[in-house]
Amino acid sequence: MTGVAEQLKPPIILFGNVRSGTSMMHDLFDLHPQIKSWYEPRTVWVYADPARKHDRFDASDATPRVKRYIRKRFLKFQRTHGNRRIMEKTPSNLLRIPYVDAIFPEAKYVYMVREPLANLSSSEIRWRTPIHMQHTLERLRETPKLQLHFYLGRFLYDNISVRILKRKHVSVWGVRYPGVYDDLNTLTTEQVIAKQWVKCCQQASADLAEIDPARVLRIRYEDFVASPVDQFQEIARHFDIEVTPAIECALRETVDPGRQNKWRRLDEQILRDCLPILHKQMRAEGYEIPDDVLQFSEASSK
Repeated sequence: MTGVAEQLKPPIILFGNVRSGTSMMHDLFDLHPQIKSWYEPRTVWVYADPARKHDRFDASDATPRVKRYIRKRFLKFQRTHGNRRIMEKTPSNLLRIPYVDAIFPEAKYVYMVREPLANLSSSEIRWRTPIHMQHTLERLRETPKLQLHFYLGRFLYDNISVRILKRKHVSVWGVRYPGVYDDLNTLTTEQVIAKQWVKCCQQASADLAEIDPARVLRIRYEDFVASPVDQFQEIARHFDIEVTPAIECALRETVDPGRQNKWRRLDEQILRDCLPILHKQMRAEGYEIPDDVLQFSEASSK
């Protein structure tokens, strides 16, 4: 019989779009002595089909071979880091919830959503930034050798485009919804970012509705930064862990609630272009359009 130390502990899995506070949450969990956070092991997750041009995977992609491989990689990471429980966050998994759940049916999840105008502003800045070298090297070390060419080409293309050709944005940054490359031919980058938010929210809501509600905790970024200690206490109870003094200190000292209005840097035309895409899902998620920009969405809400 396999000993307890050799068994894969139920991972803590965070679903959330890019620029929605997932990195902040990753860092907070990493302060816990019994938990090791794993930063976006994207190439592990796409083992089923690394050549796919979008990030949507469903339960049928989680074949026995794929399940064995991904669970084995998680167990290896757990063993390498003192047999601590793994906390994992990969934004593209927001379009892979049935796939993730088929691989880890024992897991519990937390789903983090952020107000879309703030998400739009923050994401647009990241679209201007070439792929980070350190993160790329870490990802390549995690990648099966026979799949390396899928990632090297995109890395080289984006760095040449931004650093040498001086294009404003990389090819695609963030979650690749089905059809994103076609949309890049007809929509502005900001409209594509808005559509990323909508597609991710819609798919996550539909997929999480099929999972036992006791296994899923949904939180809003705005609520978390407004009351981080109370919110993290709720998250800790969900995953049956304690909030350590180090985590509580970080919550009080480093969580910044003052980032909510940075979207106001966006030009009026960008808001006019994006609000028709955002407004219905924005309201479905419980977010109100600010009064001073409500006029921009009047045409789309008629």
